Amino acid sequence: MEGRGKLPGVDGCHNATPQVPPPTTRKPTAFERRVYDLLTSRVPKGRVTSYAALAKALNSSARAVGGAMRRNPFAPAVPCHRVVCADGSLGGFSGRMDNPRKEALLREEGVTFVDAAGGRNKNKNKNKKKRVVDSSCFVKFE
Repeated sequence: MEGRGKLPGVDGCHNATPQVPPPTTRKPTAFERRVYDLLTSRVPKGRVTSYAALAKALNSSARAVGGAMRRNPFAPAVPCHRVVCADGSLGGFSGRMDNPRKEALLREEGVTFVDAAGGRNKNKNKNKKKRVVDSSCFVKFE
């Protein structure tokens, strides 16, 4: 579709070019409803899940879950900020990658962050260690 950037997937999470979709009044698809229902029923405050984990639980793809999060018309009732990349990095939020507001919302809810093992931030400050969500904060879908 013209005017839309690539959605972050599990592997492309750090290199996507985010763009905010135009405002819309369309109703969520059946798939989007399933994503939102699973997120709201299984991921409480202080916990997160990944695009990949939601995708696996729904027999779908991380990219499709990312698309549903991107088009979430119910925020904050459907807390899309609780969905992060599988490696614990933040991923997208409000049309931006690694948005500081997403980290602030997660911290307010009690999510903890740790230095990434041996990783360095690929952004402007090359000497700053990358922070990721602590693995103890992830919800596991069985």
